[in-house]
Amino acid sequence: MEKKLTYRDYAHYANLSSAELARQCEAEAFRATGPGGQGVNTTDSAVRMRHVPTDITVVSRESRSQLRNRERCLEKIHAELARRSRRPKKRHATKPTRASVRRRLDEKGRRAAVKRLRRHPGMNE
Repeated sequence: MEKKLTYRDYAHYANLSSAELARQCEAEAFRATGPGGQGVNTTDSAVRMRHVPTDITVVSRESRSQLRNRERCLEKIHAELARRSRRPKKRHATKPTRASVRRRLDEKGRRAAVKRLRRHPGMNE
């Protein structure tokens, strides 16, 4: 079984340089779909890149240049690593307020009344 990564692990990868990050990635070029005409149909300019240690996969097909799409993929991986590296907010147990409990129960009563009216006339008692 694989070890689950924590925000600290992602922070480690987020601090790597672009060159080090690129060495940890597998890149695959393919033909992009969509608008662009013959230029899109003939060149393998779109890039799919996977960061092997974290299994983050991104795709870039914005540019007609494969090199630019590779750079864009690295930027996307770096941004995702930075997003995942943020420490999660501490959760605090809370109780619902009296007003919210009352509103919930009032709504439940209204809903029950609506359903009661849907019953067969002989069953309303």
